[in-house]
Amino acid sequence: MSVEKQDGIWIFAEQRDGGLHTVGLELLSKAAELAEGAGASVTAVLLGSGVETLAQVLVDHGADRVLVADDPLLKHYRVLPYASVLESMVRERGPSILLMGATAMGVELAPRVAARLQTGLSAHCIDLKLDGDGRLLQVVPGWEGGVVATIKCPDHLPQMATVMPGIMRARPPEHRNGSITRVAVDLAGVNLGPEVLEVSMEPPKGVPLEKAEVVVAGGWGIGGKEDWKMIEELAEVLNGAVGATRPAVDEGWAHEDCMIGQSGKTVRPALYIGIGISGVMHHIVGMDQSKNVIGINTDPSAEIFAVSDVIVVEDYRKIVPKLIEAIRARRSTGYRALECTDPGLSAT
Repeated sequence: MSVEKQDGIWIFAEQRDGGLHTVGLELLSKAAELAEGAGASVTAVLLGSGVETLAQVLVDHGADRVLVADDPLLKHYRVLPYASVLESMVRERGPSILLMGATAMGVELAPRVAARLQTGLSAHCIDLKLDGDGRLLQVVPGWEGGVVATIKCPDHLPQMATVMPGIMRARPPEHRNGSITRVAVDLAGVNLGPEVLEVSMEPPKGVPLEKAEVVVAGGWGIGGKEDWKMIEELAEVLNGAVGATRPAVDEGWAHEDCMIGQSGKTVRPALYIGIGISGVMHHIVGMDQSKNVIGINTDPSAEIFAVSDVIVVEDYRKIVPKLIEAIRARRSTGYRALECTDPGLSAT
């Protein structure tokens, strides 16, 4: 199998309402890295309506070519028309690799496209590599603690993977030359599924988790919804965002948008405080690039301590209320809530 002999490496550039999702730019960076070693080209696939102006942005972030399927029927994301158009483009041009973001859109669209193309798909990857034969090596967290599995794609093409948003770094844009090709859309006779009549957007409450400089996250060790209020209160006084592990979300203590990890969000705050979190790999992959990590847990062998800069082995109920009180006292007297040399820690 040779990547350069196929139609190179493709990434799906997800957009909503004319705005590119950052995961597409992150995938372009990884695709360019893989393509450089394989002597292949990088193609970004863009679907939507009135989105052609976004093509140059993709070129400036690393795409050699952008395929634009621009049609009123693609204005709002719907899985059936999007899958039909993407399948048609892949069958016509035959890329070796197709990468998509593990977003709400990607985790629905990618498996449907893979099934139509009768190829494999690895989900929620945290890294991608190529072996000497041009096969895509897909790195995913395993189910047991710190286990990380590397999956080698079979000979079916395209080799497909979804990648967690935030795991990879987008390259800074620079003016580049690339080809932009408009692809004809033919959805005649295609089942388009339910029609979108109205889109209602709910503005996020508080600091967006992915952009927060301070994240206070809680896990199963918090114990209950009443005690969870301490997590929210600490995040509030630090001007930060609330994060959570899957058990906390499953118990209803936190909203699903707060979940950090393999099936949630990836964060890189200046300060991450993990409270009552055991630290299994599925959570760690979503926060291990935080600049400063404080772990609070009664278990001295908690896995989160392996990635913590400050380790606190104690019941959080004895610490967090006093911490909140101290921060509020400092704020009321005009002092900084956090005094440190790191300019990223700007909570006041």
